Amino acid sequence: MGSQGQVGAPPPNPTPASTLPLSGRNASSGGVVATETPVAGTTTSVNTLNPTVSVQGPYTGSAGSTKQIPFSGKLSLAEAIERATHFNLGAISNAQAVMQSHGQARSARSALLPNVRADLADTEETFNLRSIGFSFSFPGISIPTVVGPFNVLDVRARVSQAIADFTALNNYRSAREAGRAGELSAQDAQEAIVLAVAGQYLQVIAAQARLDSARAQLDTAKALDARTVKQLQFGKAAQIDVNRSHVEVLLDQQRLVTLQNDLSKQKIALARMTGLPPNPDYELANQIPFAPAPALGVEDAVQQAIATRADLKAAVAQVKAAERALAAAHAERYPSASLSADYGDIGTPSELRPTYTVAATLNMPIWMGGRNKADIQQAQAVLTQRRAELEDTRSQVESDVRSAYLDLEAAANQVDVAKQNIALMGETLDQTRERFEAGVSENYDVIQSQESMTGANFDYIDSVFAHNLAKLSLARALGVAAEKLGEYLTVQPQP
Repeated sequence: MGSQGQVGAPPPNPTPASTLPLSGRNASSGGVVATETPVAGTTTSVNTLNPTVSVQGPYTGSAGSTKQIPFSGKLSLAEAIERATHFNLGAISNAQAVMQSHGQARSARSALLPNVRADLADTEETFNLRSIGFSFSFPGISIPTVVGPFNVLDVRARVSQAIADFTALNNYRSAREAGRAGELSAQDAQEAIVLAVAGQYLQVIAAQARLDSARAQLDTAKALDARTVKQLQFGKAAQIDVNRSHVEVLLDQQRLVTLQNDLSKQKIALARMTGLPPNPDYELANQIPFAPAPALGVEDAVQQAIATRADLKAAVAQVKAAERALAAAHAERYPSASLSADYGDIGTPSELRPTYTVAATLNMPIWMGGRNKADIQQAQAVLTQRRAELEDTRSQVESDVRSAYLDLEAAANQVDVAKQNIALMGETLDQTRERFEAGVSENYDVIQSQESMTGANFDYIDSVFAHNLAKLSLARALGVAAEKLGEYLTVQPQP
């Protein structure tokens, strides 16, 4: 007794070609974009750029990091990036996506490897003789209609191996390229995390600088208010001057409240990205002053970005995966061959006999109801889409580099203008104070000069932030933000 009818039978259908998603991009993965948009000149401010870092999706959140990495209360830029690299939700999501793609590749490879299993079957059955037409009867002899029960034990090892299956082979190659694309996407996600965290760190520094400048302005306004009150007592100032100085103090206090609120929110956002508790109760350990950008020509930078950007390499891998998937669909038309065998003991428990089966199967598809044509059509659509996305990604890389250079040049010029404006506003404020002390002018002129000086300080803070953000964006555009951040941002300890 054997099992030839089970082991040697070919599969009902050949291996189907794997189906890839139409797009190689993950629309739900979020993103990080640094922008510096022009601001209409509706004020006397010289600030013409509005630098922002837009962080969306999982990059805004994180898993808690303080249980595994203790926190001292002072956060350096390097520590913020290190924490985000391991605990930012974007990093975790991409790491799990890579693990999933590796699992899919292993699953596809399993169709090409030997399949070995063992089974044990213990069967007890009875048999109806009439079902096979046995209905003899003899005088004096009673022949039962149902015979048995019979007990059959089958202990068997089985092995099967694909000899030639081009669809399964191309499925594996497609899954392997998809896995490589996932690894490169995870590498690009690390670049995005550096942009998000370093950009947010810069925003906190700028918010802190604005707050410090506003505090200095409030102290100056209070000093002017006290001086004006004394002058009123001696008849050297009118009540309207006192009212002006009081109003200026109130306005500066309100500005201080607003800036403190903005600083706290910026620190909470940074904490959320790095796995820290979501509160502003910590200090920054670094400052990042203005420093010239590394010398690198635009065209050289474009070529470097095309050679190094992980997202561009991932798009190339996505195209290769789609090409292999199309080849798998075409290969459904080809014959496939497999080998299967089993060996074991079968019989009654008291009398087992060894048996074996060896079967070679050649599967030749003739007509599959149009499935092959449909699979080819789907795979071709995926390949066309992936090639279009590759061209778009290549264009996006060049666009990122050129945009970063434009922002860098504009921000550098803005820093120069802001420095000159601070110097001029400082001279004007000193002269206005002298005139007020001499009784030549009213405190209104001093208040206006102080406001202009505050605006000039804010412009300088924003211009330095814009310049540092442009350098950070350039590093991201080149694909070296995670590796060479120190060459683009001058990080110093807080005094």
